[in-house]
Amino acid sequence: MSAMSPQEIVEQALAASQADGAVVYVTDSSEANLRWASNSLTTNGAMRSRQVVVISFVDGGAGMASGTVARTGTPDIAELVAASERAARDAGPAEDSVPLISEAPPGSGDWDAPAATTSIDVFRDFSPALGEAFGAARGRDELLFGFAEHQLATTWLGTSTGLRLRHDQPTGRVELNGKSTDFGRSVWAGVGTRDFTDVSVADLAAEVQQKMAWSARRIDLPAGRYETLLPPSTVSDLMIVAYWSMEARDADEGRSVYAKAGGGNRIGERLAQLPLTLRSDPHAPGLETSPFQVVGGSSGSASVFDNGMATPAVDWISGGVLTNLIRPRAWALKTTAPATAALDNLVLEDPNATATQAEMIARTERGLLLTTLWYIREVDPQTLLVTGLTRDGVFLVENGEVTGAVNNFRFNESPVDLLGRATEASRTERTLPREWNDWFTRTAMPMLRVPDFNMSSVSPAS
Repeated sequence: MSAMSPQEIVEQALAASQADGAVVYVTDSSEANLRWASNSLTTNGAMRSRQVVVISFVDGGAGMASGTVARTGTPDIAELVAASERAARDAGPAEDSVPLISEAPPGSGDWDAPAATTSIDVFRDFSPALGEAFGAARGRDELLFGFAEHQLATTWLGTSTGLRLRHDQPTGRVELNGKSTDFGRSVWAGVGTRDFTDVSVADLAAEVQQKMAWSARRIDLPAGRYETLLPPSTVSDLMIVAYWSMEARDADEGRSVYAKAGGGNRIGERLAQLPLTLRSDPHAPGLETSPFQVVGGSSGSASVFDNGMATPAVDWISGGVLTNLIRPRAWALKTTAPATAALDNLVLEDPNATATQAEMIARTERGLLLTTLWYIREVDPQTLLVTGLTRDGVFLVENGEVTGAVNNFRFNESPVDLLGRATEASRTERTLPREWNDWFTRTAMPMLRVPDFNMSSVSPAS
């Protein structure tokens, strides 16, 4: 790091700016991690990093243009600001140009406080419990692999319009893989956390142990449509895909699954027969995230001109009906619709659901129970058809009991279409996406029952 504080960097960069407007933000991150393989801890470490981003806005006569330049560490501030201004002058007028935010949103943090930090001490209780899990796995002639990571990132955002905003974001995750000694069987459990005080290694290990026991019997099944129980992790991966596609402009211009036939978007249309609500909330317990936007580059879902814009709670789907789409201020002005910001968490829930996952399994006559999905890729944006693979455990449920593990499959499904076909949801619980947890960890989802999930082909993956 540097003797210069993040706050000083923001102030000096803004003071050096000769542009028509500027946004500067600094993110200081600290991270601690553990990794293990074959029932033994292999590595542990801690690191710190800093990113400085300057966004300059220059009106060249034809309209306001923006230029973004980022550096790591503590850069030459004058050079960084000048580079950002050159980038803005070289760019054409920005189609998302609107006046910069000047009103501070609520909950903007203590600007003057030092950065929040983590250290290896965050694993003080986790590590001994992990050691106990290693011993128990050895006793069963099984192997545990995985990792635990914790990050604390503090962002200071300042603008030429006077905003001084700060947010501390903790992010943690654990992934635990169980394998047989011949590597013929593999299962997974994972969890997201803010501080590791709520992580039970014993619960994760028990989940792995149960799935390993289920895997002792192997059953081969052909491709086809199966009644399928999607556990919360798989639901989160699919709902994140649905969420990332919720750009109002794409829908308004007919390029997405949320576009209405004949023009416009599908807001107001029923997407789910169950009374499901898909929502984001910066204050959701255990999933707290920034109450304002920090944007380094414009896209259909965010604009550099919206830096500092409040990100209040929003229902994307309410009672099964599409309610909102992501809409930066510039597109909102063009369409006379409200600006709606994306957030870094996602919750799906059925307010009438009381069943546990175990109860949903118990009332399944015959169907598949998944563990995780991976390698999810978009096939058709118009329907949001995606393809992907099952991973680390697909189980056959017969007469309310898991009777064995089946082969993996490739699937072809649309997350939006699945919402319309789901016939039952469990209670919602916090979960960790498997496919997307490098980018998105703060989710809470139910298990969903889908009567005809499309397993399009058998996968050779083991």
